[in-house]
Amino acid sequence: MLAKTYGSAVYGVDATITTIEVNVAQGMGFYMVGLADSSVKESQQRVEASLKYYGYKMPRQKLVVNLAPADIRKEGSAYDLPIALCILQSSEQLNCRHNLEDYIILGELSLDGILRPIKGVLPIAIEARKQGYKGFILPAENAHEAAIVNNVDIIPVETLADAIAFFEGKSDVQPIVVDTRDLFFTSQNEYDADFEHVQGQENIKRALEITAAGGHNAIMIGPPGAGKTMLAKRIPSILPPLSLPEALETTKIHSVAGKLGKSATLVSRRPFRAPHHSISDVALVGGGSFPQPGEISLSHNGVLFLDELPEFKRSVLEVMRQPLEERKVTISRAKMTVEFPANFMLIASMNPCPCGYYNHPEKQCVCGTGVVQKYLNKISGPLLDRIDLHVEVTPVSFDQIASTRKSESSEQIRARVIKAREMQTERFRNNKEIYSNAMMSPEMVKEICIISDPGKALLRTAMERLGLSARAYDRILKVSRTIADLAGSADIQVQHLAEAIQYRSLDRENWAG
Repeated sequence: MLAKTYGSAVYGVDATITTIEVNVAQGMGFYMVGLADSSVKESQQRVEASLKYYGYKMPRQKLVVNLAPADIRKEGSAYDLPIALCILQSSEQLNCRHNLEDYIILGELSLDGILRPIKGVLPIAIEARKQGYKGFILPAENAHEAAIVNNVDIIPVETLADAIAFFEGKSDVQPIVVDTRDLFFTSQNEYDADFEHVQGQENIKRALEITAAGGHNAIMIGPPGAGKTMLAKRIPSILPPLSLPEALETTKIHSVAGKLGKSATLVSRRPFRAPHHSISDVALVGGGSFPQPGEISLSHNGVLFLDELPEFKRSVLEVMRQPLEERKVTISRAKMTVEFPANFMLIASMNPCPCGYYNHPEKQCVCGTGVVQKYLNKISGPLLDRIDLHVEVTPVSFDQIASTRKSESSEQIRARVIKAREMQTERFRNNKEIYSNAMMSPEMVKEICIISDPGKALLRTAMERLGLSARAYDRILKVSRTIADLAGSADIQVQHLAEAIQYRSLDRENWAG
């Protein structure tokens, strides 16, 4: 007798429906076909132990399990539950009241039949709704995550016995319903870190406001203890709130990576990822034999913070260059090509030299001649070219630390950022791929960032006197356009250009002496 149901495989951030077929016929042996990896093939032992635990029999005839389509590799242990149910039906041990073929079924079985959670539930639930399946049967720990998707029944089961009881009509398992939209909108503005707790550093706050308003990449250069990390952690609190489509896409990535917890819901706040400088190329960009998203994809629609940038391996930094331009990661394998979104803001920090005190107002640098330049050269020109703002961070004085005056809150800064982003949305309304000033191409910069004759004279003087490189030109124009947006100005004024020029410290040929 033949039994059939459906499961799913996740590639990138999208799911593909797979068919699970089990046939019990005359003969002997267990055969699994359909390009299954070793973890899928091992399901025979888990399924047999689970069936025996609940008093069912594993057929001692010829048992063929087919996972279709056969040209797509099946990976992981999530096929245990559908295989077990199909074996029971094909061996006539299951009296179904509900049709197995109406559902997508996934779950890893333990030897006592308890279901363990699986990865990538959200894109599978989206695909189940898209394909018109009646419901999705899955481990109870994943139910909240799947319930983000409406118009498809999410049936949580804790054990194999629960799944059997559901199909035989012996238990009344109700589909789980979660008002994720309500939870999403109520938790959008909840942040642990706020700019009102930062004393002093007004010029750095201003630079980070510009960074957030235009979606720019930025690097902070300053001595240890100046507050670089503290400031970076507060950037998500001033970014515009996630829209529902952005939140869904971000949540899908975290679902595929297995980063969502038991009470998972839509990711409501922009991600902030801060990997250690010992991270490998694959962990940062993504990949592996079965490609998984890396840190730059996990920071999609949010912030990737690289603390102590020169300490990262050169190869790790260089692999970021293409994603920074294309805002996606393409991972190619012999039999597949996978794309992960990677539209993130890069915020980096670094000491000005190995000892950390070059250009310090009070402490003396002990680095030898040429050491500072060698340290800075660890960051390649092409990567630096993709960073719009270079911000020098100076230590906070005692009077500023001890001050009881309240600083401007993140909410107040965020209001100005949102207003500037609204101007950019209107500016780029005819181009769906671009929605912030930082994403403008060189052609768009020439068309949009028009400056007056006094502005051109100022820019020419700045490039000559400060020794700015040619690559700084476009960046200055983009940043000045964002500064003008924050000021509510339709045109780029001379003062906007003057402020933008300040944020190109590392482009000055004499910066490192």
